[in-house]
Amino acid sequence: MATLRSGLSLMRPCLVRSMGARYMSTAEDPGHVILTFGSPGEAFYNAKNVAQVKVVTMDGTAGIYPNHVPMLGALAPGILSILEEDGSTTSNFFVSSGGVTVNADSTVQILAEEAVPVDLLDEAAIRAGYDAARQQLQVAKSDKDIAEAEINVEVHESLQAALGEK
Repeated sequence: MATLRSGLSLMRPCLVRSMGARYMSTAEDPGHVILTFGSPGEAFYNAKNVAQVKVVTMDGTAGIYPNHVPMLGALAPGILSILEEDGSTTSNFFVSSGGVTVNADSTVQILAEEAVPVDLLDEAAIRAGYDAARQQLQVAKSDKDIAEAEINVEVHESLQAALGEK
């Protein structure tokens, strides 16, 4: 047991140093983010230069700028905002889930399970979907059905919130 403790105490400083190195990318600042973003049905951006990307992850909202620290994240339902390279135009998309990868060279890949421009959201359809999701949750019996209904409710709540940002 003493060997295990001393092994862990030797490893811990290495982990702290390794984690500390992650706070800053060593890549040269390209002055823009190179974004690739799509869903299974559509590619929205293909290695396009943008100024900033804002994503909602399971850990919270992240603003991704040039020379951002490398990271992986699981997208949560919410608004993905893209500030175009000109700095004056913002494109907003609703994403249901997916993943984001940020690399040290300022390339960003986002694959959304579902994505739609916020301008195309239909308020009446979202309200009806939310009501149906709440109904689904009330009648769900199995753990699987309850989990699916809760996800459906969460997505529709996020869609409703997106309407406020439309």
